[in-house]
Amino acid sequence: MDLSVITVTWNSKNCIGEQIRSVQAGCRVISYEHCIVDNASSDGTGEYIKKEFPEVTLIQNRKNNGFGAANNQAAKEARGGYLLFLNPDMRVTPGSLDIMLGWMRAHPPVGLASCLLVNEEGEANPGAQPRRFPTWRDQLIILLKLHHLFPKLIDTYLFKDFDPAKEQMVDSVRGSFMLMRRAVYEKLGFAFDPRYFIWFEDVDLCREVWRLGWAVMHTPVIKCVDHVGQSFKQRPSVWKQKQFSRSLVAYFRKWEPWYATLIITLARPVGIALAWVYSLSR
Repeated sequence: MDLSVITVTWNSKNCIGEQIRSVQAGCRVISYEHCIVDNASSDGTGEYIKKEFPEVTLIQNRKNNGFGAANNQAAKEARGGYLLFLNPDMRVTPGSLDIMLGWMRAHPPVGLASCLLVNEEGEANPGAQPRRFPTWRDQLIILLKLHHLFPKLIDTYLFKDFDPAKEQMVDSVRGSFMLMRRAVYEKLGFAFDPRYFIWFEDVDLCREVWRLGWAVMHTPVIKCVDHVGQSFKQRPSVWKQKQFSRSLVAYFRKWEPWYATLIITLARPVGIALAWVYSLSR
């Protein structure tokens, strides 16, 4: 088996069919399997997949265990030499996964790669591009919502000088499209660190890849349409802020000095309160 495509769904019935069909078209030459883990959807996502796409391996959870844990469920059963973590709101182009896998095979120093993520018009999607590793300064700005008043404060973190047309090593790629060597998975013992429910598990994985001595790469050799966070849009802002800041603390506790973790931990309640005030104003 060349490739295992792994997708985690939550209330994704409106977009998962298009994604599955695109994966089928994307693998014209390589052998592949598509494993989908449904995290206790309430919109009939699991039933829809079961009925319309019986060839897909479907795992239906009774409880939403989070993005990382669900990906780990599928990775444990995956048989492919490479693992592609692909969000349900993505659409790959015909033959593109054949090309992407060929690219990975030709670049053995790369442990993890992503492609050019675009919008419906085929233009590079700024909300889906690679980012630099977070620092306590830029994350404090985000928690306190100062970037809404002074957007340029986080330009470095958001990698505003990134050239999407250039193949390059990057700190981290987004979790919506991550192609990983099986050797990375076997070294780590997991696809995503289980300490994260949602958020920063993709950044953490990229950092682990670098730690193990492989490179993380962005390549425009193929394009993929990324609709960016369709499941997230169904969640209230306070819930998102709680999950974001909880994972941020976990990330800093693992990777950064104690004082950085302390700063972020103290700022977390303020960030949640600001999100609550914002939700009331809406």
